[in-house]
Amino acid sequence: MKPVVISDLSVAFGALRVLHDVSFDVAAGECFGLVGESGSGKSTVLRCASMLWSKWTGEVRIGDRSVREMSAADRCRTLQMVFQDPFGSLHPRHSIRTVLSEPLKIQNIPDRDDRMAQALCDVGLPVDFLDRYPHQLSGGQRQRVAIARALIVEPDVLFLDEPTSALDVSVQAEIINLLMRLRGEKGLTYVMVSHDLAVIDHMCDRFAVMQAGRVVEVLNREAIAGNGATQAYARDLIDASLEYERAL
Repeated sequence: MKPVVISDLSVAFGALRVLHDVSFDVAAGECFGLVGESGSGKSTVLRCASMLWSKWTGEVRIGDRSVREMSAADRCRTLQMVFQDPFGSLHPRHSIRTVLSEPLKIQNIPDRDDRMAQALCDVGLPVDFLDRYPHQLSGGQRQRVAIARALIVEPDVLFLDEPTSALDVSVQAEIINLLMRLRGEKGLTYVMVSHDLAVIDHMCDRFAVMQAGRVVEVLNREAIAGNGATQAYARDLIDASLEYERAL
């Protein structure tokens, strides 16, 4: 269980600056959300903080270590990401056994069969799924495999990039409840991107509202129900979400 601290994170693509001095901290064991309209920079924060993109300035620390100072192997043992599209993030020609064994091989982790079986058990899938392929699984099952792959090296921090948005509504609640259970059981710290404030309300302790690459406001979860935001954009965003929920 480790905290995450992001300080003055900025990134530009040529003349276009897409993140402007983004700063927030996440306590050890906390689930912290990032919300905002499409293009506000939410996913870019995760990709920079995980070093999937490296051309950024500022600082990202997990525990007492900078992610830039970690070796790639050490960083992957500390931090993992679950992506939005489980079909796109799993190789279509690799069996689930291959998907789960690759991280263990890279990290030189022994007892691979036991670890793979336990990883599937942790996400509620039977062991015989090891010999299936992604196209043989439902969307929810594929996302469970993606979560198992992230957890199999026992990281301290998970970055969740819209982990339920590509799933049917009936499956979304299952994945949300799974993530909440795993966070409690394994003492994980989450940073979660979502467009859905109902998901943020259910999962996150606090959240940051982003607009045009900037953090507009950081709020507690309780601010959603009563719209306790003080900044105009954050108030409008929450109002729009509440109005949508009432219309359903």
